[in-house]
Amino acid sequence: MTNAEAMQPYQRIVNDIRNQIAAGRLQAGAQIPGIKALAEEYHVAAGTVQRALAELRTLGLIYSHQGRGSFVSEEAAGRTDSTINRIRHLEEQVEALTARLDRLEQGSE
Repeated sequence: MTNAEAMQPYQRIVNDIRNQIAAGRLQAGAQIPGIKALAEEYHVAAGTVQRALAELRTLGLIYSHQGRGSFVSEEAAGRTDSTINRIRHLEEQVEALTARLDRLEQGSE
């Protein structure tokens, strides 16, 4: 099982959008695709997308306007520090490994 498979579906969306911002594919002020489009792209429920967007807002990577959508924040676009990105990547790997270990332990009991 790969790290991507071990991640929760909302975490994959968060990770992908974060990576797009870090790589410069999503610039400050760029609109994030809507809930329906993201749900179709990732083959998940709308609630999963909403959870991912909430996490991205909490991280300060995006902001949302009721009725207009979600956009990349100025703060997020300015964050290109590779150390921060490496730390986040390591945190995601630890989360994925923890989830995998939990599943393995549940299967052996």
